Amino acid sequence: MMIADRRTILGGLGAAGLSLALPASALAGKGKPFFKRIGKPIGLQLYTLGDLPVKDLEGTLASVAKIGFSEIELPNFYNRTPKDLRAAGDKAGVRFSSIHLNMPGPFNGGSINLLTSPQELADALNTLGIYQAFLPLYPLPEAFSVPTGGNVQKAIGDALLSAGPDHWKRTAQILNERAAALRPFGIRLGYHNHNMEFQPLADGQTGWDVLLREVDPALVNFELDLGWVSAAGRDPVTELGRLKGRVAAVHVKDVKATTSTNYIMQQVPTEVGSGRLQWSRILPAAQAAGVSHYFVEQEPPFERDRLAAVAISHGFLSTVVA
Repeated sequence: MMIADRRTILGGLGAAGLSLALPASALAGKGKPFFKRIGKPIGLQLYTLGDLPVKDLEGTLASVAKIGFSEIELPNFYNRTPKDLRAAGDKAGVRFSSIHLNMPGPFNGGSINLLTSPQELADALNTLGIYQAFLPLYPLPEAFSVPTGGNVQKAIGDALLSAGPDHWKRTAQILNERAAALRPFGIRLGYHNHNMEFQPLADGQTGWDVLLREVDPALVNFELDLGWVSAAGRDPVTELGRLKGRVAAVHVKDVKATTSTNYIMQQVPTEVGSGRLQWSRILPAAQAAGVSHYFVEQEPPFERDRLAAVAISHGFLSTVVA
């Protein structure tokens, strides 16, 4: 089974539902900006900044901190040692609280991956102060290939559709096994979604349905990417309700209204607050679902400088009342 790195896939691509009842505590102080009201930081998934951290990690983290971000999720180790990464974060005054761990491969951003020995992995993450990791991208079937002249996104969608529910059961098995191995070392493992998980399978269910049923809630949690949920034509509030008590983090991501429902990793990205997602509904639903970490993320292409884009997102989130 092959696991493809999300950055690689995206680069290859061209660079009335369930309602969530909100407790009274979630409605208190609604006149305050949401993040001030709940007392949690606005975080950033560093993937958003492309190769800026590769070129100048220390300078990039300093710029991020100046914008106002204090919590960072790492997409990988950037080919740095955990000690060097921690030093860069400490110097900038930001905290690393989560990381994406890929399966072994040439695009992992370092030698450490999801199958690294639990002790070595725990030592690395403990150095960073991280106790939560997520598998960022679903596995692709071993026989996956792109026909000559074919569309990569469509080829992935077709492969997952052909593989059916058994493929998603195997994904859940990988998550359960690795989560069980990491748990004694104090590391929690979760899964990060895109939109292909929501593609209807031949039997009427979706890969998302299978994952939610097959992963062990005592071992595996979720990072719900709200932008990809919307790109799949789903209501983020509904999906947060399905994951209540199981969702540790969200990717606070917006998409333009021109984004069509699809299951092949396509969206029209924009800054948070500039798109179609209804944050006054979504953020309280995330709080009620038990979300602990809120990471801004934006997909390419960008209409402006990446740092300017995340500054716009941070500015919106720091003032939004929800």
